[in-house]
Amino acid sequence: MANSDDLRQEFIEYARNCILSRRPSSKSDFIIGQTAADSYVSFVEVDKLFSYNPEKWKDIRSIFDIDSSERIKEIYLELVGDDEFNKVDSQQASQYFRSNAIKHYYCFLKAREIILGKTEIQHQHTVVEESPKSDHRNGNQFLQQIFYGAPGTGKSYTINRDTAGEDVIRTTFHPDTDYSTFVGAYKPTTVEEEVMTVIGTKAVPVENADGTHRKESKIVYEFVQQSFLQAYVAAWKKYAEAQDGEPRKQFLVIEEINRGNCAQIFGDLFQLLDRNAQGFSDYPITADADMKRQLKKAFAGLTLADGDSINAMYNGRNVCHEVLEGDILLLPNNLYIWATMNTSDQSLFPIDSAFKRRWDWQYMPISNANLNWTIEVNSNKYEWWQFLEKINDKVGSLTNSEDKKLGYFFCKADNEGVLTAETFVGKVIFYLWNDVFKDYEFSDTIFDDGNGGKLTFDKFYTTDGKEVKIVEEKVDLFLRNLNLQPIMAGITPTDDAVKTSSIIKVNDKVVKFINAIPYTTIEEYVGQHNEMTAQE
Repeated sequence: MANSDDLRQEFIEYARNCILSRRPSSKSDFIIGQTAADSYVSFVEVDKLFSYNPEKWKDIRSIFDIDSSERIKEIYLELVGDDEFNKVDSQQASQYFRSNAIKHYYCFLKAREIILGKTEIQHQHTVVEESPKSDHRNGNQFLQQIFYGAPGTGKSYTINRDTAGEDVIRTTFHPDTDYSTFVGAYKPTTVEEEVMTVIGTKAVPVENADGTHRKESKIVYEFVQQSFLQAYVAAWKKYAEAQDGEPRKQFLVIEEINRGNCAQIFGDLFQLLDRNAQGFSDYPITADADMKRQLKKAFAGLTLADGDSINAMYNGRNVCHEVLEGDILLLPNNLYIWATMNTSDQSLFPIDSAFKRRWDWQYMPISNANLNWTIEVNSNKYEWWQFLEKINDKVGSLTNSEDKKLGYFFCKADNEGVLTAETFVGKVIFYLWNDVFKDYEFSDTIFDDGNGGKLTFDKFYTTDGKEVKIVEEKVDLFLRNLNLQPIMAGITPTDDAVKTSSIIKVNDKVVKFINAIPYTTIEEYVGQHNEMTAQE
């Protein structure tokens, strides 16, 4: 464990000598100025970093008491997921100094760990146990977290990757989802029963001509568990199976959590989301009569070997007995509830702050997946990632947020990594035209049709009365309006000699190396305009 005073001094030296300038004023300018470096050191201190809600972070005496980069990363993600922090962080006089300061401290710790050979460093807590409201972890994973970001940023993919090999129950919220479809309810069920008759005083089965017993279908009402109760029961059963060992994890994954009314869907389960330091629900809730019968039936014959330690968390109250009898509901610490949320859908059912603070928020940024997908249209190929960068710049400048931007997996390419014109128009153009630009006064040229009009959505289609087809020339025009250039066939972006049958020339000057094309072009231009200064 590093000494906090030593860490502070090391970070000061790191800030003054190792942080690169974002905009170097000269070729020799490699580091930030001393004033900026000192500002980062100042804003990473507790009184500034956590000033928006000091009570919440009262257990952190000094940020330099923490020498784990993973712990700093968790703190950073929680901060940037908090609206109050972002409001303070964006203040003009000290804009983004807080978030940048803790990011630099994370980078410093990460480099320090690697240099010192501590890549497998364990999570270290040098302060008293943190508030369960802000720390819902079991090991290195959050028990309740929401992965949020623009459409197509890989939220579901990340959950699938992180839960590989685990037991997962998955559900999707939508406007008609309610408590009964999430938790469980009585539903009509068809059962086969033997037809009975009375002979004398005894009931006997009615036989068919072949000697088999006659049966008939009857409708009965049974309590049917839905995704929440399925995961809840499975988690406690894993506890019983584990005996003295560590229970296996049980995941409940909720896709599109904000497409349903969370307050209505969770109901009194909302109270269970408060977890204590050990990951169990702080406040058990009483099960109703129907649920009690179902839970008692599901837990019949189970015992919890670790019951005494669990009961000790509740001042000796025998909560384990109450759980297995179905009297109460209490989330165990092996039940993980993870969810996804598209920021572009956040207006469907706004999530209130009381619900939000019971979750940890994992932001999924838009990034290049490096799959080299291409858009194929009108015999041309365009880079998908290059398109995303261009269009997201337009969307960002228009909406001033990331809510409507497109992630790499907004739509899927075929097995060859190609997005066809049909896929591009049907998903991308449709989304941009109907969900982004129609709500804004938009005067940009990307929807110019080349004839003084607009590329309205219908202009991307044509029909001969029998078949509807994509007008690929219009798609090509749309992409070129974004200043996208087709990928040159047979040419790869390397310093290798040109390996193609084509001859590339700039003003009749043959270019032999791929990366020399822009240089040669500029050289020719400068040669024709000697009267211009370098700046011009």
